[in-house]
Amino acid sequence: MKKKFFALMMAMVMILGLAACGDSQQASSGSSDTGTESAAGAFKLGGTAPLTGGAAIYGNAAKNGAQIAVDEINAEGGAIQFELKYEDDTHDAEKAVNAYNVLKDWGMQLSLGSVTSKPCEATAAETYADRIFALTPSASATAVTEGKDNMFQMCFMDPNQGSASAQYISEKGLGAKIAIIWKNDDVYSKGIHDTFVAMAAERGLEVVSDTTFADGSDTDFSVQLADAQTNGADLVFLPMYYQPASLILSQANSMGYTPKWFGVDGMDGILTMENFDVSLAEGVMLLTPFNADSTDPRTQNFVKKYQEQFGEIPNQFAADAYDCVYAYKQALEAAGATPDMSAEELCDAMIQQFTSMTFNGLTGDGMTWDATGAVSKSPKGMVIENGAYVGLD
Repeated sequence: MKKKFFALMMAMVMILGLAACGDSQQASSGSSDTGTESAAGAFKLGGTAPLTGGAAIYGNAAKNGAQIAVDEINAEGGAIQFELKYEDDTHDAEKAVNAYNVLKDWGMQLSLGSVTSKPCEATAAETYADRIFALTPSASATAVTEGKDNMFQMCFMDPNQGSASAQYISEKGLGAKIAIIWKNDDVYSKGIHDTFVAMAAERGLEVVSDTTFADGSDTDFSVQLADAQTNGADLVFLPMYYQPASLILSQANSMGYTPKWFGVDGMDGILTMENFDVSLAEGVMLLTPFNADSTDPRTQNFVKKYQEQFGEIPNQFAADAYDCVYAYKQALEAAGATPDMSAEELCDAMIQQFTSMTFNGLTGDGMTWDATGAVSKSPKGMVIENGAYVGLD
């Protein structure tokens, strides 16, 4: 009898132990499901970005800027609360779609699109099909928004960057003979190049050298630089990201070629590039909607928080993502939106709000959007002096 009682007690202990183990596993599973509990009463906001790889400086800047905005808004304790989730796309279109599907399965209601243009073209097709509104901080290609009523941009579109740069160079008399070096297999670089050339012709700028490169031929720029130098170019326009630009500046210095340099927002990041001699970027000019040295209190507060949390000065990508979150907040408040609304319901509400509202942010005051998703805001001329960006105007 004692043996039977002992066996019965042991069986009960084992059953209780298994039940406890099951409860523990369920609790663990729930806590690893990003923000399961915090999502109650919060809008699920997601985006893809190159968090690793060669373009990670852009992706992490956008993610960090968005996170600061989310933290600020959530700390206010108002009706609008956000849960933010970013997935790594490594600046690859196929991986961006996979990352998007992870976010969709998570329950994303609003999207920050993708940080770079080619991945964002891919994810924009998905958000359009799924009727999830998207506002990208920095994917500037026209193909990102083309034919998609629910895809909007916080950054300048590539055509605007090209034409604005040519106009600025002309108005400021920065160069008489212009050379352009651009990347022909990059939609970002090509889009800026094409509109720069058109505006340069309209403004009477003389383009004396127009050379290009592609993946696989992006380490030796001696031919392009020699062509610019031989043709007497006193200003070189670089519509590209900072990695090839850093090599161009280094190789030009080695050959004693010292023209003026004018870049685009993709060069924002060259000062924090590992193993790059920042003195080579001295005097480089570019148009950007964000000036980290601004005396504007909002900008100073953002820069201070960013430096405290991430140990560096924020670039334009961080500021644009920060503005994206606050633009969402304004639009959601104006629409009277609530977190229990479906993504499709929110999509309709956001289209209506973004095409009718005016927004003041770090990257511009009086911003508006048209039905194509393009933003209207004024760029600022910047120059690198003593290893920092300084306003030209």
